[in-house]
Amino acid sequence: MEVLRSVWLFIQDQVLGMQWLNTVINGGLSALGLDTSSRWGGSIRFFMYDVIKITVLLCVLIFVISYIQSFFPPERSKRILGRCRGIWANIIAALLGTVTPFCSCSSIPLFIGFTSAGLPLGVTFSFLISSPMVDLGSLVLLMSIFGPKVAVVYVVVGLMIAVAGGTIIEKLHMENYVEEFIRNTTSSIDIESPDLTVKDRLIYAKERVAETFKKVCPYILIGVGIGAVIHNWIPETWIESILGRNNPLGVVLAVLVGIPMYADIFGTIPIAEALLAKGALLGTVLSFMMAVTTLSLPSMIMLRKAVKRKLLGIFVAICTIGIIIVGYFFNAIQFLLV
Repeated sequence: MEVLRSVWLFIQDQVLGMQWLNTVINGGLSALGLDTSSRWGGSIRFFMYDVIKITVLLCVLIFVISYIQSFFPPERSKRILGRCRGIWANIIAALLGTVTPFCSCSSIPLFIGFTSAGLPLGVTFSFLISSPMVDLGSLVLLMSIFGPKVAVVYVVVGLMIAVAGGTIIEKLHMENYVEEFIRNTTSSIDIESPDLTVKDRLIYAKERVAETFKKVCPYILIGVGIGAVIHNWIPETWIESILGRNNPLGVVLAVLVGIPMYADIFGTIPIAEALLAKGALLGTVLSFMMAVTTLSLPSMIMLRKAVKRKLLGIFVAICTIGIIIVGYFFNAIQFLLV
């Protein structure tokens, strides 16, 4: 058992966490005469370490996930979802969302395709919620920074919000609030997709790496930059007073700040890392990450093209309330454990 624990710690610290990279960067900056314990030196170290680590992990994860995703093209996903009924359909849709693109704007075209194919509206919304909020990449990257417990918690609660949100929308019978051009589009869910060879799948995965990295790179740089500023320049007392245990409205504030932003999970993780290091509560940080990835303003504008205002408002309300409940729940657990 001790051997397994040592192996796991090595994987978490040196493979996923890349602590060796941190050591190399510290040594390199020190050799250049830069004091990494100073504000400027610490900011440069934080920025270089997080950008390189996230970039390496991101490219590897996108390649692996895209290879897996090649087995689940939209046609096959439609067939799988079309065979399921009830809450199981919502669960399958939420799980399928974990192997799809990394941001909410990329998920909306698939949501439109599934809805126009005649799949139940609640099922397609479960997919729409889970796709940007939870994916295999976020699980591994969260694990590399926050450890397995936080990573698993984030993924589980994300899937719960997706399933619950889709189920509620299904019970409300909101089909008439989908825009006409989607409801009037017919699409078969039994379309067969051609079998791909291993080489085809590898080429597809390689192309997805280039395409996705080009799309998310600016948000990684911005996110890490913000994280570096928070980590080295903003006093810990400020973060604690706003997002710590002394502010009962910290979760609500984190959600409201997160909604106007636009980034994927990879852009929010460096900010979350810095906030936690400065004393923000875990539930508050999780709420911020979920709000950014699920309820970003650009994705809501895109979704408005597909659904009417009432359905969009209900979707936003369900997600917001669910995220806030999750935040306060985990803050309460953190209070009890401290």
